[in-house]
Amino acid sequence: MRDAYIVTSVRTPGCKRAKGALKDTRPEDLLAFILKSAMEKTENLEMKDVDDVMIGCAFPEAEQGLNIGRIVTQIAGFPVDVSGATVNRFCSSGLEAIALASLRVMAGWSDVTIGGGLESMTFVPMVGNIVRPHPEYSKKHADLYTSMGITAENVAKRYGISREEQDEFACQSNMRAAEATEKKLFTEIVPTPATKHVLGKNGTYQKETTLIEADDGFRANTTVEGLAKLRPVFAANGSVTAGNSSQMTDGAAVSIVMSEEKVKELGVTPVAKLKCYTTVGCRPDEMGVGPRYAIPKLLKLAGMDIKEIDLFEVNEAFASQALYCLRELGVDQEKANIHGGAIALGHPLGCTGAKLCATLLANMGERGVKYGVESMCIGGGMGAAALFEMCD
Repeated sequence: MRDAYIVTSVRTPGCKRAKGALKDTRPEDLLAFILKSAMEKTENLEMKDVDDVMIGCAFPEAEQGLNIGRIVTQIAGFPVDVSGATVNRFCSSGLEAIALASLRVMAGWSDVTIGGGLESMTFVPMVGNIVRPHPEYSKKHADLYTSMGITAENVAKRYGISREEQDEFACQSNMRAAEATEKKLFTEIVPTPATKHVLGKNGTYQKETTLIEADDGFRANTTVEGLAKLRPVFAANGSVTAGNSSQMTDGAAVSIVMSEEKVKELGVTPVAKLKCYTTVGCRPDEMGVGPRYAIPKLLKLAGMDIKEIDLFEVNEAFASQALYCLRELGVDQEKANIHGGAIALGHPLGCTGAKLCATLLANMGERGVKYGVESMCIGGGMGAAALFEMCD
């Protein structure tokens, strides 16, 4: 099987749902922009060279509906014969898309593919616009439809993750994000045009465009004391709050994948190889434990030990589940989410897997390390994990 080389991995800023800088920017425009930006950053690559585009989206409806993976190729200006598809594995959709794009290269079916992710949680709310659980099945298996917040409470209670630990972890996430932003360490971000609807003097709304250069969800003034004052939001006597949960966010990210032959032909300098990817199921009512099982499964497939991994990006859906997984795996927090995670930077669902890929590769380059693992829990009770190897 051939190697799959990631040659470019970029993202838009992640901006707060309904209140952030991207709230008026249609998701198609957001994704089309980052696709074009990735192409422009890849030397000698033309749109006609791309074989297929795979886009992760957790709730592919409304403005990000139909087959957004195909529609956006045309909006972005790709030739009509460049195909596209939409992938949905909830929180790992973006990583799933990159893995599928990479598999086509590994199998010899394609020489250039793109994998990415998109979610505008402003335009399409959590769980979508119409939710219709199976009436008979849900009576016996309500856990499959359990609120993500309740699953976070379950993890905290079952595995002894205290409120104090969760708030400390959340504060750390915000502090790391604030410091990285101040030092301009999010080098994977492409400054992104954001639409704003402004009421004009004639009483009609006009579109204005501004350039957004940074994530806008983190709080640089976060303190553990301040977080401790927040009330639980999912259970009366619970420990999960808005402050130690991930933010709902708008964003898009993509990675361009090439075969070794195409890398040499175009004279492109590759960033990393996607070495291995896997998924695993777990109990739906504690879906946050997914990385606890996905990462060992990944490393077994790769024939590696966790001590060989230099950096981790483990999605912070909730502090309780991220803490549990890191603790059970024995991962040093100094190696995980080094510039903050979703509690500070947001969790744009279908985009997150692609977003974390771009962040992980940028961080690996910054630290000059060889191996990195990305992982996340997935709604419905699953985990996903991918192993990346930096190129020399």
